[in-house]
Amino acid sequence: MSGIIETARCAATMPRLRGPATRDQHAPDRGQRARVAWRKATAGEKMKGFSDFEIDSLSGEPDLLGSLRGEVVLVVNVASECGYTSQYQGLQELHQQLQEQGFSVIGLPCNQFGAQEPGSPRQIMDFCQSRFGVTFPLGVKIEVNGPDRHPVYAWLTDPENGHPGDITWNFEKFLIGRDGQVIARYPPGTEAGDPVLLQDIAQALAPA
Repeated sequence: MSGIIETARCAATMPRLRGPATRDQHAPDRGQRARVAWRKATAGEKMKGFSDFEIDSLSGEPDLLGSLRGEVVLVVNVASECGYTSQYQGLQELHQQLQEQGFSVIGLPCNQFGAQEPGSPRQIMDFCQSRFGVTFPLGVKIEVNGPDRHPVYAWLTDPENGHPGDITWNFEKFLIGRDGQVIARYPPGTEAGDPVLLQDIAQALAPA
């Protein structure tokens, strides 16, 4: 992914790109129970942004999302045995080349789609590091759909945040701004070098 930094830097000045293959199209949301449970659980709390949710790291350290407060974050539900697993390479390159600008990829393993993330935390970590040299943060395995959907995914897909609908497959992506709010959502096939994704990241990283 050579030249990705230059692409990201100049993307903010490019005409806005749109296309059905880049932006996700969502069916009506089916996760009503999860959202109701999330709203009940957070009633009276100041749960306003991405970093307010609690997820442990894959290695067991607490408050993984809190450590990313104030950064631009690309959230990806990942799996080790998926046809999209090779995206790890591009995601790692994107993270490595932009992290000094306040950007981070975060991978959240999920086994809900074709049971394609069956491993233990150690197995997942070893796979990511040995195959793709992953250094970006990885969270514990969670569910992203259904009644046991993690609260952060109930929030990400809440209609009030503008990007409703169940997660469709592994490697779906959400871009979070420095303020902790959702900027955009991208379908699983969106590669790390996608021009619209890079444009959105560049605009999110640009000084206010």
